[in-house]
Amino acid sequence: MPTLDDTSCRPLKASEFAKIRQLAYDTFGLDLRAGKETLVSARLGKQIRNSGCRSFDEYYQHVVDDPTGEALVNLIDALTTNHTSFFREPAHFDFVRKTFLPEWKTRGGIDVWSAACSSGEEPYSIAMCMLDELGSAAPGKVRIQATDISTRVLAKAEQGIYPAERLEGLSAMQLRRYWLRGEGEWAGCYRAKKEVRALVEFRRLNLLEPVSESGRFALIFCRNVMIYFDKPTQQQVVDRLARRLDPGGYLLTGHAESLTGIEHGLRYIQPAVYRKETSDGRGKGKW
Repeated sequence: MPTLDDTSCRPLKASEFAKIRQLAYDTFGLDLRAGKETLVSARLGKQIRNSGCRSFDEYYQHVVDDPTGEALVNLIDALTTNHTSFFREPAHFDFVRKTFLPEWKTRGGIDVWSAACSSGEEPYSIAMCMLDELGSAAPGKVRIQATDISTRVLAKAEQGIYPAERLEGLSAMQLRRYWLRGEGEWAGCYRAKKEVRALVEFRRLNLLEPVSESGRFALIFCRNVMIYFDKPTQQQVVDRLARRLDPGGYLLTGHAESLTGIEHGLRYIQPAVYRKETSDGRGKGKW
């Protein structure tokens, strides 16, 4: 049986990689392509060490048998990159300001879904954008649901605390209006003010798990997550997202992602922006 040191410094055996690959795909839709053995080995080394296991087989069984599911989530955290930033892909926020809000701000409420929200930069960016444009009308009118598969990043997101360098892309006005400067042990950090945090509700969600579909959203951000999925899984996810859109609502994907080859019934508006048809046919796309 290989030891921890053996496991953490060598590429996984073909049989070991196959087990991790199947587990990741079946539970989260994560597509670990052949050739990633060395990368997966390196990223799992820390997880094996932290779990106290002494071999890959022992670690794998620990993940499978963990009744809380936390070991499985930690595994996926280790295999994926939670890279994000405030106002990432700024063309999307320009679209929200110039096109989406002029269409939707006179309606009763605006429900937004930030799927795969990671450590919170995306939903807080959406909240600031809404407050910039709607002012005092935003509270009570805008609700942002932010979800992610990782309880670890969600815990960080709910705190709303970030080192100062993470906020460098914000304007001076946004920094003053929406953020509190930390003091003492929090020196060098900022926390989102209550008015920003109040617009966002965080909860854990696996995009592949069946969920209640009673709610609808005017705007869905699902960016830079489908790059981890194969086409059948992308189809499954897009189907669910499209069903959750209000008529006339918009789906925003990552600019590095494409819905080519996926049936979705949404109208292409501009790069990485799609719209669901309305009852009068506006926004109708090809099926």
